[in-house]
Amino acid sequence: MFATPLAAQQLAAEQILHKGNGAEPQSLDPHKAEGVPSSNIMRDLYEGLTSEAPNGDVIPGAASRWDISADGTEYVFHLRPQARWSNGDPVVAEDFVVGLRRSADPATLSHYSQILSSIKNAEAVTAGQVPPEELAVEALDDHTLKIVLKAPTPYFLGLLNHSSTFPINRRAYQEHGARFARVGNLVGNGAYRLKDWVVQSHIELERNPLYWDNANTTIERVYYHATEDQSSELKRYRAGELDWTHEVPLNQVRWIRENLNDEFYVSTYLGTYYYGFNLTQPPFKANRTLRRALSMAIDREILVNKVTRLGEQPAYSWVPPGISHYAAQVPEWASWPQEKKLAEARRLYAEAGYSKDKPLHIELRYNTSENHKKVAIAVAAMLKQSLGVRVNLINQEWKVFLETRKQKRVTELFRAGWIGDYNDAYTFSELLHSKHGINDQGYNNPEYDALLEQASVEGDFDKRRALLEKAERLMLEDQPIMPIYFYVNKRLVKPYVAGFEPNIMDHHYTKNMRILAH
Repeated sequence: MFATPLAAQQLAAEQILHKGNGAEPQSLDPHKAEGVPSSNIMRDLYEGLTSEAPNGDVIPGAASRWDISADGTEYVFHLRPQARWSNGDPVVAEDFVVGLRRSADPATLSHYSQILSSIKNAEAVTAGQVPPEELAVEALDDHTLKIVLKAPTPYFLGLLNHSSTFPINRRAYQEHGARFARVGNLVGNGAYRLKDWVVQSHIELERNPLYWDNANTTIERVYYHATEDQSSELKRYRAGELDWTHEVPLNQVRWIRENLNDEFYVSTYLGTYYYGFNLTQPPFKANRTLRRALSMAIDREILVNKVTRLGEQPAYSWVPPGISHYAAQVPEWASWPQEKKLAEARRLYAEAGYSKDKPLHIELRYNTSENHKKVAIAVAAMLKQSLGVRVNLINQEWKVFLETRKQKRVTELFRAGWIGDYNDAYTFSELLHSKHGINDQGYNNPEYDALLEQASVEGDFDKRRALLEKAERLMLEDQPIMPIYFYVNKRLVKPYVAGFEPNIMDHHYTKNMRILAH
């Protein structure tokens, strides 16, 4: 009469999961990839020293435990002796040493190497001042790894499930070089292995029988589908082709609420949606007045209440709410009535030399997505109506868009979003350091860099927090970016996908899921 818990958990005969994954992944090389689509897949293919529980808590990964010195600067990790790579090689401490050195080596051309700056000597290595062998990581024996930090780093264990810290299979790398992360070559230590990659269609992973926790893994195969068009993704979900969407089309939220509300998840997300100004080229180079005028002319309340409509919060600052041991740094003008903001925006616009008779003409660039387009159209309309700015919208495919932003040659105003790599304000602060590989604005303020460098070696958590908050206030005064809103997660998940749990990082490991009978 009543379903027992066991019956409720009866598994489907076929354990295959189809996930919508946004844009085509840029790469599966853990030390070169960037962007959420790549990261989602790499969490299944590789395993860091630490991992994450379904609720986002940091848990043991390739290391079963660790010891931390009394002063918080030395970590000794004890690797699982039973861990194997997908080719059968044992996972040993030297694999992590080689991986971390490669990640920090400027020859790798990683745009993420700055993320390793908490490790002693990392900054000198990434700057090319000392060889990678000087990075303070050491294999004490096959199953014991020591990492020495510059200073106590509260987020360090969380950082170790980021792909930049993943190990590398030395045999595969020696054999294939830069092509080691391709189909047929990739050797991982995660719960799944790469089986197929059909460009602009899908990536297929299959269960890795050599994974140390394979006995507790259920799903046999997982497909990551490239889906830049949210309406098409929704159609595929409704047709049963997808079990999980990357996001949902904003213009169909009402229908989803009315018809699929039990499968619709909206939750807090550690991310900021923003527009970046290219500070290396006209018209925004050395023109803070103009940048401030445009930022003040945007009505963020209308954007979140009329355009996105899923509970996003208007953003006037950079670090999102929910970050541990940090207070939001909101500019004073954020609380002004919109009419007062507009009046000041018009004054600044005129001070910058523009008017309705002499309007600013700019390009607003975004990656292909109907949701991004919807926001861009609204922002362009606001700028035209309030200031008379003429905005030309340009969309590009994800990989092209990333490269265009990085080159800083033709970009003017461009869409961006940053999702925290760990729960600490530094994951946002460091993105605007002048040497960060993803500082696509070209922001360069030595005082800002100095505050971050002081914070990175400050052992007193309250003093560290004060330094990071001061850095954010300084950056907001410089206005290299236009914060728009703080993200929420928004996706559909079929009711038969068990093990899914929304979390603030939006990190989900297929090994924690299973397909129930349906």
